[in-house]
Amino acid sequence: MEFQPALDAHLKAIEARDLEGYLATVHQDATLILPNGKLLRGTKEIAAYHAAWFSDPDWSLRAEAVRVETAGDSAFALLSVVYDDLDPEGKPYQKVYYLTLYFARAEERWLLVHDQNTFC
Repeated sequence: MEFQPALDAHLKAIEARDLEGYLATVHQDATLILPNGKLLRGTKEIAAYHAAWFSDPDWSLRAEAVRVETAGDSAFALLSVVYDDLDPEGKPYQKVYYLTLYFARAEERWLLVHDQNTFC
């Protein structure tokens, strides 16, 4: 199974705010490091975070691949992301950051095992 369709499905689920579709791409023991350094562990914590984020209608993001590599049953994508949102007062802001996604192949599926966001 090629990695690129799995990466595309993962990103499409985020952009569509599709929690079920997103979680279908995430390993049960995945970790996620937020830009503020907070570590989320496992699908329960990751699902709760994404449910809240996906319910916010104001944000959008555009991701562009900087580097995508596969090696056997693992793969990673380094993405450059432009994130637009509104602050609590309704004022627009934009963040540019790098997003690193690490996937492992399990039973002919690629699943996210680690996600790290780093603001520039």
